[in-house]
Amino acid sequence: MPDVTITIGNRTFDVACQEGEEHFLNAAAAMLNAEASVLVNQMSNLTESRLLLMSGLMLADKTAGMEDKVKLADKRMAELEAELHALKNAAPQKVEVPVIPDAVTDTLAEIAARAEAVAAEVEERAS
Repeated sequence: MPDVTITIGNRTFDVACQEGEEHFLNAAAAMLNAEASVLVNQMSNLTESRLLLMSGLMLADKTAGMEDKVKLADKRMAELEAELHALKNAAPQKVEVPVIPDAVTDTLAEIAARAEAVAAEVEERAS
């Protein structure tokens, strides 16, 4: 079991961890040290236990806030997945395209024929 020396609030500690876990321990110690450094800058005569307690509480507060955000994101993702699933399984919408009735088409053809006849008659008289 390797021993790792970490620094929290300008104080060093020797901590044992599992083989291969050193990186994670150093990352966690860096987070705790960042919180402790804020406290050390604000209050110079903190006891070790008070420093670690307050730093831990500050990290726990941040973690709780992140957990709330993750829960909201998970809820939103579940809603979007349900909506996507419903859209994939929905029956296609029926789209009706208006059709021009045959009577209207026939009437328009008659009007066009009459217009052509009138145009032809006008041309005959003009020449």
